[in-house]
Amino acid sequence: MAYIKSRKHAVARSVPPLGSVAAATLVAFALPAGAQTQPSTLKEIQVQGVAAADYKADTSANPKFTAPLLETPQTVQVIKEQILREQGATTLTEALRNTPGAGAFYLGENGNTSTGDSIYLRGFDTSSSIFVDGIRDLGTVSRDLFNIEQVEVVKGAAGVDIGRTAPTGYINMIAKKPQTQDSFYGSLGYGSGDYKRGSIDWNKSLTGENGIGAAFRLNALAEDTGVAGRDFVRNKRWGIAPSLAFGLNSPTRVYLDYVHIDQNNIPDGGVSTVGLPGYTNPDPIALGARRRTFLNFAQPVDSSNFYGTSSDFDKVQSDMFTARIEHDFTSDLKLRNTTRYGKTTQDYMLTSFQAGGLTATGTVPAVTAGFLATPNPANPLTWTVSRNIPTNKNQENTILVNQTNLSAKFNTGSFSHSLNAGLELTREEQQALGYFGPAATFNGRPVNNGFWPAANLYAPQPYVTGYTRLRSGADSDGTTSTVAGYVFDTMKFNEQWSLTGGLRYEHYNTDYSAATLSTATTFPSLPVGTLVPTNLGVSDNLLTGKIGLVYKPASNGSIYAGYSNGAQPPGGSNFALAAAGAGNSTGRTDFLPQKAETYEAGTKWDLLNNKLSLTAALYRTNVKNEVVQDGTNPNLYYQIGKKRVQGIELGLAGAITNAWGVSAGFTTQDTSVDGSNNTLDRITVVAYTPKNAFSAWTTYVFPFGLTIGGGARYNGKLTRGYDAAVGTPAYVDAYWVFDAMASYRISKNLDIQLNIYNLTDKQYVASINKSGYRYLPGAPRSARITANVAF
Repeated sequence: MAYIKSRKHAVARSVPPLGSVAAATLVAFALPAGAQTQPSTLKEIQVQGVAAADYKADTSANPKFTAPLLETPQTVQVIKEQILREQGATTLTEALRNTPGAGAFYLGENGNTSTGDSIYLRGFDTSSSIFVDGIRDLGTVSRDLFNIEQVEVVKGAAGVDIGRTAPTGYINMIAKKPQTQDSFYGSLGYGSGDYKRGSIDWNKSLTGENGIGAAFRLNALAEDTGVAGRDFVRNKRWGIAPSLAFGLNSPTRVYLDYVHIDQNNIPDGGVSTVGLPGYTNPDPIALGARRRTFLNFAQPVDSSNFYGTSSDFDKVQSDMFTARIEHDFTSDLKLRNTTRYGKTTQDYMLTSFQAGGLTATGTVPAVTAGFLATPNPANPLTWTVSRNIPTNKNQENTILVNQTNLSAKFNTGSFSHSLNAGLELTREEQQALGYFGPAATFNGRPVNNGFWPAANLYAPQPYVTGYTRLRSGADSDGTTSTVAGYVFDTMKFNEQWSLTGGLRYEHYNTDYSAATLSTATTFPSLPVGTLVPTNLGVSDNLLTGKIGLVYKPASNGSIYAGYSNGAQPPGGSNFALAAAGAGNSTGRTDFLPQKAETYEAGTKWDLLNNKLSLTAALYRTNVKNEVVQDGTNPNLYYQIGKKRVQGIELGLAGAITNAWGVSAGFTTQDTSVDGSNNTLDRITVVAYTPKNAFSAWTTYVFPFGLTIGGGARYNGKLTRGYDAAVGTPAYVDAYWVFDAMASYRISKNLDIQLNIYNLTDKQYVASINKSGYRYLPGAPRSARITANVAF
């Protein structure tokens, strides 16, 4: 019989003695996975036997949730660290594959390409609603999970939780904190696509179990990897996250955290959709006989093709310092104050393309015009797409926040209360530099910055020269300051009935200054390329809330109905404003905040001795004040749009037996768009929203040290955006993807893990841009092997 030391951060789980040397495999995985913000000190114990999967969460790490998840009248999914390790998930986008219906389905707008975690959740872009420990995390970058303990996905309008927000929810990542017990976890992985990654998680008690509870924790990573199935694309990053804690065994606790991440990537602009199902001749219908009908039968391009250049880059630096002080006046009255300063800079250039149709005269355009050229229709090897859209971004985001929370438990008569009230002071800023496009004009004179040569459609070459990146002076600076107060309370009438609600009042002020380059149509009296300054501001008050009634027919089950709302003011997601009545802009200062309301009814049950959580919900979200384009003049926008997303959501998480764990979810998303006849957005459903979606992961631990696992993901057919593009695929077909995992514990300190992704080598479209000219292919079958060490 072999033994291992328990390193569980919080409450230990009893394990039946089944007499296995390495059957504690999942214990080792789960040991650093606790998400509680106030850990309990445990004496060293010895554990033997098979451990149940640590997939189920009973509470949220967010203090604004004043009831256990079983009694919370809202859909909240918690993705714990054990699942992330078993799946080999290293980024937030990969973690959210466990959330049905959520994903990076949107590649970008026309020639631009989305960067980072461009997540769509229940039909809406949630990229600006990503948080770390309840504080907004700015920047359109890819977030690594090396310092994250769990990911919480809150679905439905949630303005009361976080302020301005996406209409259908937000994502809250919970950072790792020092603990009172010593532990070490390290991993080293290698795999397909030249994948190489190493990480460590080291926790050291500085005072021992009987001291005041000082501890140090260090998380670090290094990664240098390509992307399976893609040429030239690369991700290279390193990060370090030291943290200190004092007073872990006392009523007053202090946490000091610092995180630094450095990335040097080669970004991916996607692949041409030529030859995909739904692709036809992209020439304007008005050209009649001059349309190139032979393109209806063109062969698909190789999905590994890279249409960018060797000069493309994506450099990111991120720094975040957080100080948190907690004090327990009594066991029922606690105060928490958090101060954070964060800065993220992204310097990015991607050579992109837009393979559209012929010019208005029906001739094949020059290579600088941005279209698909077919000089010899009989020889596809002569066809080219012009790399005329260098996407430049040089952006810095900073945030300074102070949050104060007071949590209290008390009685008023026969009613008991769990209350959380607080004050948030926030200042967010985004600065962006402007660059000239190819063959630009400045003050009526040509800018000699050149352009990239065209790329061969079927055999593009990245090693080219021609374009010089030059600053234009068209810079921008947007700042939003917020003062917000909130209160949440769960009032229990008795053991069966409770009422949970929250109310948030905030005042925001957004200031925006920018310079734009004039054109002949925007400022005919000025030389083309003249810098025209803009200074705008908007301020307002937002009042948001939620309320839910919960009935518990049994101690392990609940039935609930709830309502919540949210708001997103102009400039709330991108810090950019436009003058009142200024035509084609969604950030006009005369527009009202976008409003969202969510209605939800459901039930939650803890089964199998509270080891397995089962949830089911019906939901409906209504969004109004959407900004839409005029049906005849694309330069005019109106705030008349309405959208709706509704459906069912099912969830399962926990352990079926002491050796068998499962996490699964299914959702339907029925969507509609009102008033589409008045806009250029002619689709009647919400774009980038699969009608049905499913995600599952399961593992089984054998008593001789072997763990096997597998997962499945399904995304139903979804519609891309619409912008009058002709001949490009309007839909993305449904697809299934299956993954597998096996690990073997060689000793109590070492195990080897093998992950195989996309077992059936399914070819599918992972994301598509609004025009449908470009897509990102899903990763082909690939594998990773990882050595994990734990002490």
